[in-house]
Amino acid sequence: MKLVVFNEGRPGLLTDRGIVDITGLARPLGAAGGQDAVRSLIEHLDELRPDLNRLAMEGRPLALSEVTLQAPVPRAKILAMGGNYREFGAREPAPMWGFLKSTDAILGSGGTVVLPEIDANIFHHEAELVVVFGRAGQNIPEAEAMDYVFGYTCGVDVSARMPPSGQAAGGPRGTTMPVSTPKSHPTFAPLGPCIATKDEIPDPHDLGVRLWVSQELRPNYHTSDLAHSIPESIAWATAIESVSPGDVLYMGTNHQGLGALQDGDNVEMEISGIGRLAFLVSDPLKRRWPRGIDEVTAQDVRNGTGGPGSKARPL
Repeated sequence: MKLVVFNEGRPGLLTDRGIVDITGLARPLGAAGGQDAVRSLIEHLDELRPDLNRLAMEGRPLALSEVTLQAPVPRAKILAMGGNYREFGAREPAPMWGFLKSTDAILGSGGTVVLPEIDANIFHHEAELVVVFGRAGQNIPEAEAMDYVFGYTCGVDVSARMPPSGQAAGGPRGTTMPVSTPKSHPTFAPLGPCIATKDEIPDPHDLGVRLWVSQELRPNYHTSDLAHSIPESIAWATAIESVSPGDVLYMGTNHQGLGALQDGDNVEMEISGIGRLAFLVSDPLKRRWPRGIDEVTAQDVRNGTGGPGSKARPL
């Protein structure tokens, strides 16, 4: 089952036939739209499943071209893992660390990422599997972590790489999860196009993740390269932060495929079994970086010789 939020915040199902409006099921729960509807549907999925399955087969579908998708979790708390991939096996798992992204950064599929007028070295895309929580919890044991997972979505952690003096908190090996300012600008957390319930994803550690910038393939990796599994990451993150239904955990990225985001880019991201997230990029300053994969960052992260984007500057 794939849940979406569309138009003015109406909940729906993404089916092979199109989008089916399920507002009528959410309204009796006291939540007709937006984040309240998402949370209610998550909390009551089991009892609603027969009706949802019926609507998926019989409800009047709307073509994707007829609707505007919003983020499937419009007002979520965003937790994010850092340095959580082995870079195609080049690095051994490091101690876990992470950060928070501002809720105001959330953007739906079809939206526009706006690059802020700040002195950034470069703006990177980070394509990531995102876990959506189905239950409230804190200090969740690793052995029980998957019981708290409702489903998965696609997410891009848009990242402003700042000169060292301007880099905000969010670095490795802290004991808190600070808000990362360079990753929290409005529109810097594209999410979507849907939440695929976990029964749709037999093994989330066996998914292909790809991202294209103006039809050029950049990241192309597999979640089997995770340094720390989803249960490990949930246990670590919730030892610091509580979560509620509809909150999300970005699982981190493989940096061997990062590149610049710049004005006019058309970005598409896809995870097998979930779907394709798309957005545009606008930069009021019209800055330019070399196109293609940022090989300097890829090598620095692979070798542990520098932070992402530390040597990049606009052309």
